[in-house]
Amino acid sequence: MTVRAAWRGVLLISSLLICFLRFGWIWITAALRGRRVSLMQRAEWMRFCGRLVLASMGIHSRVEGELPKGVTVIVANHLSYLDIVIAAAAFPCIFVARHDVVEWPVFGVLSRLGGTIYLDRASRASAWEAVDMMALRLAEGAPVLFFPEGTSTDGSQVIRFHSTLFAAAVEAALPVTPAAISYETCNARSSGMITERDLCWFGDDLFLPHLLRVLGVTGFTAVVRFGAPEFYPDRRTAAWRSHDAVEAMRARSLVNVKLIV
Repeated sequence: MTVRAAWRGVLLISSLLICFLRFGWIWITAALRGRRVSLMQRAEWMRFCGRLVLASMGIHSRVEGELPKGVTVIVANHLSYLDIVIAAAAFPCIFVARHDVVEWPVFGVLSRLGGTIYLDRASRASAWEAVDMMALRLAEGAPVLFFPEGTSTDGSQVIRFHSTLFAAAVEAALPVTPAAISYETCNARSSGMITERDLCWFGDDLFLPHLLRVLGVTGFTAVVRFGAPEFYPDRRTAAWRSHDAVEAMRARSLVNVKLIV
């Protein structure tokens, strides 16, 4: 572990503590007014947490394109667990995540407080339950974001989008907004270079070694590019056209540039 990674680890722990304290304040304020914490309050809190966590990890971020307006379903490619933090920092929304995230230390609690919907990728019934939960979130006025690839990848391609969760947008006659997430890199000053692929979390890569690797990197910029929202007649059309939109935005990304380590 480098000194840089160790220091950022301390900052990360501190930022997570601040996130919990902030939610506690939001909850107390709502309780004193006889209200519950709304979904949009949770989404805005996640946005605060996302920006704070990115700063603590030394990750720069940039948003391109027009931010989504109103209630929409947002779909994005998936490179790692960092994508939730990156997307949350870019735009307040509710997430759909794999079911085991809820069991992650610290991050599982954060996701629950953020109103996350959990999905067992191996269960078709779970997918349709997630659609129902998405419909409820959308009906309350909260945008919902999910990763239709169903898994994180090495970024070399945008794999096929699963169509089931698109049903929530189609049935509610709501637009689907494509978003492309990229990890931009820059020239290294010292030995060793890292590309976007090295920052992706996929396959058998273990969480802690990957996190330490990310914490030790400088020059890492996370970019979220939003495309134009579209209405679709059915979920399969929504899946393939959204896939093409995200793939096209990814193709325009500046990727695999040398990175300072």
